[in-house]
Order: sequence, then structure tokens, then C-alpha cells
Amino acid sequence: MLFRLNYFGLPRSLPAATRSLSSLTQQSVVYHPYSVPRNSNGSLPVYTDIRNGGTRFLLTIRNIDGNISALAKELSDSLFPPGSPEASRLKVSVSRSKHMIIQGGTGRWKHNIVDWLSQKGF
Repeated sequence: MLFRLNYFGLPRSLPAATRSLSSLTQQSVVYHPYSVPRNSNGSLPVYTDIRNGGTRFLLTIRNIDGNISALAKELSDSLFPPGSPEASRLKVSVSRSKHMIIQGGTGRWKHNIVDWLSQKGF
């Protein structure tokens, strides 16, 4: 393996390069009391479910690690401005201790939630 590294001109001192990378990532890391890991396809686990013949829209965020109630509070506070009609219809509940169900909206909220989660760094 060392022969191949030298043959292609890659530096032998890889730990120095990884040390500088790790110092950059430690500065930009933001810690949250919850975590939303991506699924096996690499996308965020936000799913839409339409019930009652298209009259009831449910959005589900699956496999949340950590404090789900903190995620629900941050999501409801920052997704829509307080007092707006969307914020008054938003109902957040926790199911099976790792899933969060959001009711009261349309299917278009999925993109808002995915954008919000990706801005948070998930």
C-alpha cells in the first residue's frame, strides 16, 4: 500500500492533513439536544401520509435520537411566524418515542421541514 501511495504522488504525512481537517470541523459543529440521522438513501427521514380520502395530511419525521420535545418546540416556534394561520393549525405529537407526527397542514410543508432540518446541519 505504501508503494501505491508513493507511486501516485500522495503525501506520506496523512495524519497532518487529517488534523487540520478535524480542527476545521470542530469549529463549525453546532450541538443540538436531538439528532435526525439520514436514511440509507442519504435523504432526511421526512415522510408524507395522506389519510381520509385526501382530507388529512400527516408528516412524519422518523428515527429521532435525543430530546424529541426540544425538536418539536423548535420546529413549531421557528417554522412559521407566531399568530399566523399555519402556526395555529400545526399540531405536533410524538409516536413510539422516536417518531414525530405533524398534523394540520398540507403536503407542501414537507419541503419547509426538510429545508429547516438541512439548515440545522442534519
